[in-house]
Amino acid sequence: MDGGTLKVGSKRFTESYILGEIVRQSAAPHVRTEHRQGLGNTAIVLAALQAGSIDVYAEYMGTIASEILKHDTPISLDEMRRELAPLGLGVAVPLGFNNTYALAMRSDANIASLDQLATQPALKFGLSHEFIGRVDGWPGLAARYGLPQRPRGLDHGIAYEALAQRQVDVIDIYSTDAKIRQYGLRVLADTQQYFPRYDAMLLYRLDLPPRFPTAWKALQALQGRISESDMIAMNAAVEIDGKRFADVAQQWLAKGGQASKVAQRATLADKILGDDLWTLTRQHLTLVLLSVGVACLIGIPLGVLAAFYAPLRQTVLALVGVLQTVPSLALLAILIPVLGMIGTVPALVALCVYALLPIVRNTCTGILQVPEGLRMAALALGLSKRDRLLYVDLPLALPVILAGVKTAAVMSVGTATIAAFIGAGGYGERITIGLALNDNDMLLAGAIPAAVLALLTQGLFELVERWAVARRP
Repeated sequence: MDGGTLKVGSKRFTESYILGEIVRQSAAPHVRTEHRQGLGNTAIVLAALQAGSIDVYAEYMGTIASEILKHDTPISLDEMRRELAPLGLGVAVPLGFNNTYALAMRSDANIASLDQLATQPALKFGLSHEFIGRVDGWPGLAARYGLPQRPRGLDHGIAYEALAQRQVDVIDIYSTDAKIRQYGLRVLADTQQYFPRYDAMLLYRLDLPPRFPTAWKALQALQGRISESDMIAMNAAVEIDGKRFADVAQQWLAKGGQASKVAQRATLADKILGDDLWTLTRQHLTLVLLSVGVACLIGIPLGVLAAFYAPLRQTVLALVGVLQTVPSLALLAILIPVLGMIGTVPALVALCVYALLPIVRNTCTGILQVPEGLRMAALALGLSKRDRLLYVDLPLALPVILAGVKTAAVMSVGTATIAAFIGAGGYGERITIGLALNDNDMLLAGAIPAAVLALLTQGLFELVERWAVARRP
């Protein structure tokens, strides 16, 4: 067996989860494997690959050419390999199917092709955020066909339901989406052949084959084996039949052999109390406890500084306030290349940043509320400034400080769900899967434990605050 752990990545949509499992399970007999699933968009998963946080993931030729190598037109596979090599990356093992972008409408729409959209400016477009920003997505498409509409950003997982409920008229789809048939949609003809081919390939680190030679040989055996009909069927098994990614991948790999029995559709209770509940709870608690603990170590001294040095007060409070406004996913995307990794560490840094404001502000406020007379009495008794801080100011300010820590902890329980976007686990892992599948039960299976944990955190701090008030002199 090859040494080390082969880390497989996937993006946050059904097909990528399934392909990630196929890759992981294909390599699993030959090496220890790990699937870091649901890693947000292309930029995040690419940064993880370059940083060595993952070794391989399934990508599409059109995406590699346009999003990673920034070409406006398709390029050959040989050219792609030459340009990826300086990045320490390679592309190989065409899996056998093309999953291109397309636009779709309800079947009752009197429109058959993309060029007809230009004559209907009132149509409401609901497009995925990545598609809106991609060079091979909306900007180029709108320019090529002269489309006047202004699209709204919409998560791909809920786009089909929004279209069915007539909240939008046009959505972007992947040609292997199982829901195209389920919702009876009309795929608009790309008459000007704007969209390139998106043949599925393995994008990998060049050090993967020498590190895992046996596993790499097993991955090469996947070449050309997944047909478009296979991929549509696997997507349908997850999105429509409610089966698990790992089970669907295992069943496909077992074709021609003894296929394992796939579980029936799980209920909400099954999903909440699933086998992963303890693991996700442990991951979530670790993120919250460590981030809030570090935030206290940084935030309380900053709050003390702000309280005793008035010229710095507004600067400190403004700084932590500005940090609070940085969008969470943007901060995570910035931290990955800065720290050179995905997972727990960048998630902890982000959560610590968001926990600072209530801790710093409440520490400053609590100390400023200490009566000046008590400070003067402490000085009269010969206490040094350090002793006065430790034995007078901080004990009297403790209830207010604890209120800030409580706010930070409760906020962190909710904010920690973003950690799943960079492979740090926690309850957000279920939420990202639920978003990808438009599965409300899976969303609730992540949200309900998070809400329970937030309530328990609130209750625990209430008890600690009462204890602190009871001990006040």
